[in-house]
Amino acid sequence: MTGLRGGPARTVAESPAPIDVVGGDKLGGTGAAEFGDALTKLLPALNFGATNAGVFSIVRPVTNRGLSPAYTLVLVNGKRRHNSAFLTNSPQDSSGVNAVDLDLIPASAIARIEVLKDSAAAQYGTDAIAGVINIQLDKSEGFDASYRYGRQFVGNGDRDSWQGQIGYGAKLGDRGFIRLSADVRKRGGNWWNLPATDTNIYGRPANRSIAQVATTAGVTAAQVQANSEAASARNAAWNRDGAHNGDPEVKAFNLAYNAELEVTEHLTLYSFATYGERDAQIGNNFRRPNGLANFTALFPDGYYPLNNIAEKDLQFLFGGRGEFGGWHADLSSTYGQNRSRQYSKLSIRPALGPNGPTSWPNLANFEFSQWTHNLDVTREFEIGLARPLQLSFGAEYRLDRFRTLPGDPLAYSPASYIFKPGDQQYDWNVGLAAAPVVQAAIVLSPADRADAQRRVYAGYVDLGIYPVDAWYIGAAVRAEHYSDGSGSPVGFKLNSRFEISPAFALRGTVGTGFRAPSLTQSAYAQTDGRTALVFNPATGRTEVTATVAKLVTPDSALGALLGAKPLKSERSWNAGAGFVITPGSNISITADGYYIKIKNRIERSGRLFGSGITAILNANGLNGVEQAEYFFNAVDTSTRGVDVVADWSHTGGLGKVNLNAAFNYNKTRIDKLPATPTQLLGPNGTSLLGVGSVFFGGDRIGELEVINPRTKLVLNGSWAQGILGLSLTTTRYGKYTQRTAVGDDRAFGAKWITDVNASLAVTSFATLQFGATNVFNVRPETNGPGSPQTGQGYYGPSPFNPNGGYYYGRVAVSF
Repeated sequence: MTGLRGGPARTVAESPAPIDVVGGDKLGGTGAAEFGDALTKLLPALNFGATNAGVFSIVRPVTNRGLSPAYTLVLVNGKRRHNSAFLTNSPQDSSGVNAVDLDLIPASAIARIEVLKDSAAAQYGTDAIAGVINIQLDKSEGFDASYRYGRQFVGNGDRDSWQGQIGYGAKLGDRGFIRLSADVRKRGGNWWNLPATDTNIYGRPANRSIAQVATTAGVTAAQVQANSEAASARNAAWNRDGAHNGDPEVKAFNLAYNAELEVTEHLTLYSFATYGERDAQIGNNFRRPNGLANFTALFPDGYYPLNNIAEKDLQFLFGGRGEFGGWHADLSSTYGQNRSRQYSKLSIRPALGPNGPTSWPNLANFEFSQWTHNLDVTREFEIGLARPLQLSFGAEYRLDRFRTLPGDPLAYSPASYIFKPGDQQYDWNVGLAAAPVVQAAIVLSPADRADAQRRVYAGYVDLGIYPVDAWYIGAAVRAEHYSDGSGSPVGFKLNSRFEISPAFALRGTVGTGFRAPSLTQSAYAQTDGRTALVFNPATGRTEVTATVAKLVTPDSALGALLGAKPLKSERSWNAGAGFVITPGSNISITADGYYIKIKNRIERSGRLFGSGITAILNANGLNGVEQAEYFFNAVDTSTRGVDVVADWSHTGGLGKVNLNAAFNYNKTRIDKLPATPTQLLGPNGTSLLGVGSVFFGGDRIGELEVINPRTKLVLNGSWAQGILGLSLTTTRYGKYTQRTAVGDDRAFGAKWITDVNASLAVTSFATLQFGATNVFNVRPETNGPGSPQTGQGYYGPSPFNPNGGYYYGRVAVSF
């Protein structure tokens, strides 16, 4: 079981640390289109980050105990899973870590998932500060297949989605097995923004007077007025569809095998692999006909730029384990790689003029690879105690590499274009510079190119003893060394479980952890031509605004001019205590409190802009770039919380019944805030930042403290009798707040989300299912800092998918 090495098998209630175990069949029963979403529907400590805008909307982070995915280690069959090449950048987590992408593991290959809700840095690696997710692959024999088709209840795009799964398992010789699995899925691109309230898409822009237009376009004021009247009539006919942000269109397939062969009585060879490809198409904000990013000859009625992503992912492992002289040893090597190419089937770079490309086959390339070697050894020793001492030790060598490569030179080479008469229908913008970047895209130039790698060496010792039969004590120490200067930490863990009676036990943990900066945080740079939340002095509110921003690396010369410093490692300390009640074989109650202290947490600065910032950017050759940001060691935080889980099952004449209730309370507090760097202050101490720009403002503080609900309650009941089965899950997400940089915060109330599922075994080998996730079509309040121009952003950073109800049918067969 995850969290223990060697020794006898234990149940969840017998574990010295809190663990949840979720079967693969339960994941399928949720009806969720994504693995991460399905997992968070079942476990209260996990929340699903609904990222519904921009390039990174296919990376939807799963937070654990209020902490970003950087603090949860993901294993497959007990072995480290490689990270994605994408970094997180959402209202829930803008820290820039490259989390593991759970959706690239085929669901059909999963037997169960073990979630260790406790720090395991001293056992598995120093980034396992919030816990461990261990995905156990299926070993079963036989053939199974399923197909699910569903439709979202609301939306303006393609609301349909489907998924097909197939698996086959067989014996491998007399003492082995092989299991093959495959998934293929399609999710339609769908959006559900509010109608735009600013309907001036054809008329004279608010920042251009009649006199200015008449002078620059060479027409009379009367003609300008006539054009305005004609444009107003066209404005009135617009459907007010201002953005296509929501669920991106995804076409993907995943393959996997899991195999094991006992070669001799003392040696077993094993291997598994996963491979997946994913193509995504992401919608964006409407580019208006009267804006600086459009030409009438190309798009007379405006356009919606597209982000397209082609991604490939693989993991391969080979290993052997056996018993040698009383010692159980396990030696393995695993290689993982995630690669993506960003391109666009529809976008322009206005700075190239009306004759520039309208599609871009290559804008940016990302790659992350990880090669890990492990040796784990364990043995029992009789030392005269109630049970044998369990001694385990091991070593790990890991090579991490993160690379980015530039795309088409036309996308980043210096270019500028001034609007001329005839470029736009009414010539509102003659004499102004066209938008400088490829619209809605992330563009990498040779100056942004990254190639960062490091070697990690680690060793650990783990002891488990029983001073008396009812008292378990475990202790572990782990040392690591990072070749890139991130440090050489030593962490420890001490945990214990004392069984006061067969029905009641106490357990607790104390330990330390360490997290080196992600290579993405240290080495990634980009030019971002998308939108951001920016304070509008004219309205006094934060709004979604088009910007051109530069993310600079912390150790760059430009970063130093803006106050950045090379990143330091984070360090943590954690403690937990709880109890287990098992009054009968069919009922259990667990309650576990926890405390996690993290120092030097790496976060993203606020958007830095203003005349002083513009001067620094221009002096470094970044003309046309309006804003800058970087990652830095920002804050110290403390997280406190409690997990409570109750489970009851009964089998009788009325069928099999299972009832489960799970509750999580979690609160993170910032203990230490950063000071504004002196580089962002003028000679007399005044800020170089413009109105609405804050070095580390309310948005970043709120991301850590209040953007996730403090409470989450999951109630689940299932019943099965003969050929019928019913399941009902209702989840209450507590209230949360989206803070903004300048303090015009937005509050969102608690919501109940209900999922239902009914199954009918029509034959001995075939089952039909019908169900709905969010059956009552509950949506977040529309309180977010949205945009009058697009209608996007008002649903805010929901902890559940804000797309409302999803209704589906599923057929499954097994032989």
